[in-house]
Amino acid sequence: MTDEKSGRITMLHGAGGTVMHDLVRNYVVRYFGGASNAEVPLEAMDDAAVVGDVVFKSDSHAVKPIFFPGGDIGCLSVSGTVNDISMLGAEPYALACGFVLEEGLALADFERILVSMRQTCAEAGVSIVTGDTKVVEKGSLGGCVINTSGIGRRTPALDRNLKVVKSFRKSFKPRWALDSNLARGDKIILSGTIGDHGLAVLSAQEGLSFGSGIKSDVKPLNRLIQRLLGEVGGIVAMKDPTRGGLADAINEFSEKSNVGMLLHEDKIPIRGDVRAACEMLGLDPFEVGNEGKVIIGVVKEKADEILKLLRKTEEGKEAEIIGEATADFAGVAMQTVVGGKRIIARPVGDPVPRIC
Repeated sequence: MTDEKSGRITMLHGAGGTVMHDLVRNYVVRYFGGASNAEVPLEAMDDAAVVGDVVFKSDSHAVKPIFFPGGDIGCLSVSGTVNDISMLGAEPYALACGFVLEEGLALADFERILVSMRQTCAEAGVSIVTGDTKVVEKGSLGGCVINTSGIGRRTPALDRNLKVVKSFRKSFKPRWALDSNLARGDKIILSGTIGDHGLAVLSAQEGLSFGSGIKSDVKPLNRLIQRLLGEVGGIVAMKDPTRGGLADAINEFSEKSNVGMLLHEDKIPIRGDVRAACEMLGLDPFEVGNEGKVIIGVVKEKADEILKLLRKTEEGKEAEIIGEATADFAGVAMQTVVGGKRIIARPVGDPVPRIC
């Protein structure tokens, strides 16, 4: 909901936690929900929508600054849309791009962004086929804003994956990897370390040096995901933990699937320098966004195979099985390294503003 006193949008409304979800649910879905031709509609609030066998996604990027350690707004805009389409199990193949440029942006910087986008498209195997360009007054944006929309399609790898799922879960009906597909006993796999992107952007925003090489993890994951689906299978749900981080994504799994989630603290990969920086700044790394990681829900019988394949890849070499779905309780809890359990609540928002 909007700020009760001012009745206006605040930065929290774009930060990926409970405030943003309430805004989308109470306002956007209220006016645009209920599309009868959508198999996965707006009100499902998954990473993308499905109309027929076409997966569709639109994503706007307002990261500040537009260049940061390990990436820039260009590669981020392509990767973000590609990854959201991929989370449903689809293969992205065409993008549209809208540029809103600020007066005074250096043409050399604009060209640097375009080169980065082209390189990321090549890495993902997608093309930008249409778009639009606007210019606004100086001082309005912090450089530029990019909207990237994309479409994806079903693949044989997704269909093979679903057959594997059904061999272990006979009553499984969904045709896509959805947030609501998890069931008791499913394992949760995280493809790598958390918090890298948010801390890299924060260091650029504030001119901080953490005495290390913290860089954004921004990367398209579609080819990795198609390998997991096609070569192993058994995946029921996927989510990239962007704004709001792991805490927001895992709570969304729990709420939509109506199962509890038990995480194991000693299995969650976090770089030592990221952990130290978060402690110094008073941040929870579980709530800091990422742009090149995937959380995977998989039937328990295939979890070890998925993990083994992940660890053979550059994107997943630090992957871990971090928990499982349970019927013993509702919500998300974490078994801590010191004993006992800690509740992992959905964050109000990502503690680092304008990370994507």
